[in-house]
Amino acid sequence: MTHEAQMLLGLFLGIGLMIVLVMKTKTHTFIALLLAALIAGMIGGMTPGDVITAIQGGFGNTLQSTGIIIGLGVMMGGILEKTGAAERLAFTFIKAIGKGKEEWALGVTGWLVSIPVFADSAIVIFAPLCKAMSRMTGKSVIALALALACGLQCTHVMVPPTPGPLTAAGMLGVDVGQMIIAGALMSIPIFIVAICYAKWIGKKIYQIPNEDGTFDRKEFKKEYLKSMDQLEEIMNAKELPGLGVSLSPILIPLVLILCKTVADFAGMSDGVVYQIITLVGSPIVALGIGTTLAVYGLGMKVEKKKLMAMMDEAIKDTGMIMLITGAGGSLGNVIKVSGIGDVLGATVLAWPIPAILIPLIIGALMRLALGSATVAITTAASLTAPLVSQLGINPILLAQSCCIGAIACSYFNDSGFWVFNGMFGLGELRDQVKCKTAVSFIMTGVGIVELLILGAVL
Repeated sequence: MTHEAQMLLGLFLGIGLMIVLVMKTKTHTFIALLLAALIAGMIGGMTPGDVITAIQGGFGNTLQSTGIIIGLGVMMGGILEKTGAAERLAFTFIKAIGKGKEEWALGVTGWLVSIPVFADSAIVIFAPLCKAMSRMTGKSVIALALALACGLQCTHVMVPPTPGPLTAAGMLGVDVGQMIIAGALMSIPIFIVAICYAKWIGKKIYQIPNEDGTFDRKEFKKEYLKSMDQLEEIMNAKELPGLGVSLSPILIPLVLILCKTVADFAGMSDGVVYQIITLVGSPIVALGIGTTLAVYGLGMKVEKKKLMAMMDEAIKDTGMIMLITGAGGSLGNVIKVSGIGDVLGATVLAWPIPAILIPLIIGALMRLALGSATVAITTAASLTAPLVSQLGINPILLAQSCCIGAIACSYFNDSGFWVFNGMFGLGELRDQVKCKTAVSFIMTGVGIVELLILGAVL
């Protein structure tokens, strides 16, 4: 057996063992992920010391970027939920868009928000809104949250100035403006199909969040859905905070993050103003400001002890979310450090497939191996760049092919996969795969059809 085949065997054995342990035994997902990382690295040719170092490094690097954001987000979310602010936002949202269109509205919100805001951060920020809308309308929180996540994923992966597509455009010599237009237009069919799937899976996994943080799972029935008159009656019976004070903890962090994105995109790199924007526009500081606004705005009339209890209760289950998210990062880092990702990329270049799909498959396999969509796009673009003249395909399509491939394979080593599952109460592996993993493949499938059609036309 060649060393390359041994590395791929280690990856597949590690992931296979993890699936068996989670589905068939009492082994916790956190431990199963660590074992998968250990096996993939050892069989892949790493020394025991190097594997342990890679596991620790991946765990730390993942939580370095997501841990504080998750913590601040759930604290803010606890205040939004307990004070009734989330219900105020949900009801205002429903009245503005019309009853029955909640999934589309959240999907469009995600599509717009993810251009300036990191997708995982946006999931955390909007989680209270999704849960409140679910309780009020009777729709499954899974349908609402997955619609939001699909909108976020579309533009995060396909539309600059997010890092992945921006890097692909630079490596393949594509004008950024053309990349923005192409990514936005090509994401629309993908987005539409994804929202339809989210609405369908919401009836199969019908789950409503309770106010105590638990989830009520049952078989879907149409009579569970509430009419607009019922919502009006519920809202009129409650004393809720105003719209401005309810919206500011969510809106202001988004605006601050957007300002930093615009400043970077405009080429600002120095000066006091830029330093201030960089500070307040970082997700950690922006969410910290949002949480502070929730404390001193929504919590103004709440006793300190009660307010602390709101945040403590919201964050009590966050530890396990962080552990699993970090372990997913460990698996991704082991695969990266061991060189398995490079082997996958080199293998694809020799496959007899349509040229337009080469970058897509490299991107998909990199996402499978490494977990990060941005890294997957960057790797696919770097391997594709030397082939542009040989392939004879419009560079814009090749750049988008890299991006669409990176949508696929949202699974165990993807931090967003675990953030989504933890936030919305998906504990069963088969349910987790039916949501984020399945819809990621569906979205990529639609993208493949688009690329083949456009490749033939252009």
